Amino acid sequence: MADRLTMLAPDEARADARPVWIAGGGASGVPAPVAAWLEATGFEAEAGAVALVPAPDGGGVAGAAIALGEPADPFALGALAGKLPAGDWFVANPDETDIGKATLGFCMGAYRFDLYRTPPAKRIRLVPDKAVDRARLEAVAGAVSLTRDLVNTPANDMGPAAIEAAARTLAAGHKAVVKVIAGEELIAKKLPMIHAVGRASATPPRLIDMRWGKKTAPKLTLVGKGVSFDTGGVGIKPSGSMRNMKKDMGGAANVLGLAAMIMSMELGVRLRVLIPAVENAISGNAFRPGDVYPTRKGLTVEIGHTDAEGRLVLADALALADEEEPDLIVDMATLTGAARVALGPDIVPFYTGDDALAGALARAAEAERDPLWRMPLWQPYARNLSSTVADCANVTADGFAGSVTAALFLQKFVADKTPWVHLDLFAWTPKPKLHAPVGGEAQAIRALFAVLEHRYGDR
Repeated sequence: MADRLTMLAPDEARADARPVWIAGGGASGVPAPVAAWLEATGFEAEAGAVALVPAPDGGGVAGAAIALGEPADPFALGALAGKLPAGDWFVANPDETDIGKATLGFCMGAYRFDLYRTPPAKRIRLVPDKAVDRARLEAVAGAVSLTRDLVNTPANDMGPAAIEAAARTLAAGHKAVVKVIAGEELIAKKLPMIHAVGRASATPPRLIDMRWGKKTAPKLTLVGKGVSFDTGGVGIKPSGSMRNMKKDMGGAANVLGLAAMIMSMELGVRLRVLIPAVENAISGNAFRPGDVYPTRKGLTVEIGHTDAEGRLVLADALALADEEEPDLIVDMATLTGAARVALGPDIVPFYTGDDALAGALARAAEAERDPLWRMPLWQPYARNLSSTVADCANVTADGFAGSVTAALFLQKFVADKTPWVHLDLFAWTPKPKLHAPVGGEAQAIRALFAVLEHRYGDR
């Protein structure tokens, strides 16, 4: 993917940059003539409202003002990218907000996916305030853009092989090592579920295995669902439900984004990224309802529905991850529609048996404005995954608590002693926000990174 940080100007550009004042809501630091202009023009302090301030001699735009709303939303600076004239800008009264988050908000709002169209000629850049940790800002903003790019790319250009290529490109930039098990070799290497789900595609299924960091460091393993397109299999989805299924690799995209942050900021971990990359296609050898397959863990699974394929490929990947007894396993997946019914597109449900980790994630979610909500691993529901012919089924018969039962299914493939958290993502912004256009989205990775940074950042 192309460099996605062209929205940031170098520090030396500040000398020629124009000011943006944070105004409204009692903000201070706005020059009296600017304040008078805003009052005279009826500037309304709604979040993301922008006013251009003319030069005293009438010769163009001298600066701009933006409102953060009430309560103040630092991410409202994302609106600047679409409303300012071309050129370099800086926040003139940074003390009026959390300037680090505000600058990140600008970067996220400036994102555009232009792979298939001519990008706009107008370029707007923001000079980060000296108080901003630029290295961390670039790591986070770059990871968000990378994740969005991967999700936004359509399946004809982002199949299993392209997901592998993206992982290899990321790895090459950080001296990480990538190994791939593909096609029939998946069976020989005891990854039968990944093979079963992906074998109907013209592009062979694969497990992508990336490693980085010192071998003696605590082991952190990220597992991401990489279903490049989900037809639903032989239990085919309605066409309307299939429209955005290019985003079904959103878990893989988000773990690659999180991995990019971890490696860029050199956290003290032995990082492993596992991505089962498949296409859930339809052909004569597609897996079927009623089929029974073994798993790496040794459990057998009866297929109740072929549209519940993500948990199947994750099962083998989680079992493999668990064999190393890592310090923590994080899995991310666009797994269930039930999660959207419960919490909508913005809030990511997460599941873990680790109360301390759950508390840390909840605090980070609030601090980073990256919403998460803990959901219960309600064990009595696990009995609904029973099968009369196999150790378990991949879906329940009653349809209740779909996100919970999907998490309970995954829990079967991780040892009780292993710290583990599962996140059920949407990975998509359905309506534009000040800091996010419609399309692929990075979800939960900023909160997760804050927790990991606290845990492993000083090693």
